[in-house]
Amino acid sequence: MHNFIPPQRFFPYLTWTEIQEMPNKENVVIIQPVGAIEQHGPHLPLIVDAAIGVGVLGKALEKLNTNIPAYSLPTLYYGKSNEHWHFPGTITLSAQTLLATLMEMAESLYRAGFRKLVLMNSHGGQPQVMEIVARDLHIKYSDFLVFPLFTWKVPHITEELLNTQEKQLGIHAGDAETSIMLALLPEQVKMDKAIAEYPPEPPAGSLLSIEGKLSFGWATQDLSKSGVVGDPTTASKEKGDRILESVSDGWVQVIKDIYEFPQPQPN
Repeated sequence: MHNFIPPQRFFPYLTWTEIQEMPNKENVVIIQPVGAIEQHGPHLPLIVDAAIGVGVLGKALEKLNTNIPAYSLPTLYYGKSNEHWHFPGTITLSAQTLLATLMEMAESLYRAGFRKLVLMNSHGGQPQVMEIVARDLHIKYSDFLVFPLFTWKVPHITEELLNTQEKQLGIHAGDAETSIMLALLPEQVKMDKAIAEYPPEPPAGSLLSIEGKLSFGWATQDLSKSGVVGDPTTASKEKGDRILESVSDGWVQVIKDIYEFPQPQPN
């Protein structure tokens, strides 16, 4: 049931009495991995985002100092993936359903006495939902600290392993995601079906980009026939192992920082 998560760090394995008696509960770090079930081209399974999130978190929790209390909730596998729904197999929630699910989950934790919650999101189509949830929860419960974090935003070495085009345009099912899946679930990766496909670029000199400071609304079918936006053919397990170690190291630091983070107070 706990997958990559160390069993002693898996929240559902606790009893209600253990939670009731837990010391320093206001600083215990609870982490909700949020993924997606969506197409990732012909070579990767639908579970990529969820698998990467829980794989990184599990590795981080293995490395984390045992004196820091931190627990993972079960992964929320479904997310807001409607940009991919033209490809069969994608399962999507509406933004409203995802938002309501996360709000009600978080309020249950608040009632139990927890005050630090991480929304560990691994799908690029829903950071805005995480941010709305975090802000609304804190407005409703002023002592509730909610951190809407993207799995890939911690310090890591991944870009050092990618070529220039992949760093700029490889946003889905490309080298990085394929490499880390070769490290996590190699039997589910079909490298013989891996193909490279990059999206059309905006006109030269344009301030707009697919993902960046000035982006626009798009669906994956606008960018790719295969569902791939990047080059998975250059992926390798060796790269994936290095990426997994590096990203999980970043998450060890983040969890430690959140455990030590005080409620902000005005001067």
